[in-house]
Amino acid sequence: MTAYSITRRSQSWYGESVGILILDAAYPCVPGNVGNATTYTYPVRYQEVRGASIDRLLNQRDPSLRDAFIEAAVSLRDRGVKAITGACGFMAYFQEDVAAAVDIPVLLSSLMQVPFMHAITGRPIGIITANSDVLTPRHLKASRIPENLPIHLAGMQGMTEFRQAILEEKGTLDSAKIEAEVVEVAKRLISDHPEIGSILLECSDLPPYAHSVQAATDLPVFDFITLIDHVQSAVRRRPYQGFM
Repeated sequence: MTAYSITRRSQSWYGESVGILILDAAYPCVPGNVGNATTYTYPVRYQEVRGASIDRLLNQRDPSLRDAFIEAAVSLRDRGVKAITGACGFMAYFQEDVAAAVDIPVLLSSLMQVPFMHAITGRPIGIITANSDVLTPRHLKASRIPENLPIHLAGMQGMTEFRQAILEEKGTLDSAKIEAEVVEVAKRLISDHPEIGSILLECSDLPPYAHSVQAATDLPVFDFITLIDHVQSAVRRRPYQGFM
């Protein structure tokens, strides 16, 4: 029988490899959303970042949230996760601070996939973001996106259901309406920039509609779930089984 030993005195349970920092927000997280645990085929662990509201993170870019992000990340690390990701692409604002504070991989933003997307297509990247008005060079730089890498942005802030349900947290969410809205934004983005080779859905609320965006554009579509699945597969390798 295999003998096991504890990993950390602060760890009272096991089996969660990915820890997810989540905003202090209140709106429905449907299946496919980063904030819905049934999205994954493996267990994940959530940690709310105290006081990190949508307004403080996206609009204010409040630097005082730094300590709350680090505290939440350290708590996840101490509970035994092997990597930490985020549940909002705008968490990139604190990527470097959090990565420096813990000794495990940190991938706070879906934006971190952009260099890879460009490497495999050699074509410009289309980014559909929650609010293109507040996505800054700091977010891109912290995600290791070179200044000369060609990207085209489109925001969801002008779409009524998305804005009211997510950005304004009205308390209800019509998933069919948001699906139609993000497909509309994606089609317009590709129409304006037909040279785009792949699409990134920056927002953690958009992965439920990735298949519809792909059906409408016939392009590779990346999002937070492709990022989280990738890191899960890297930190928890499984043996191969088969035959010759």
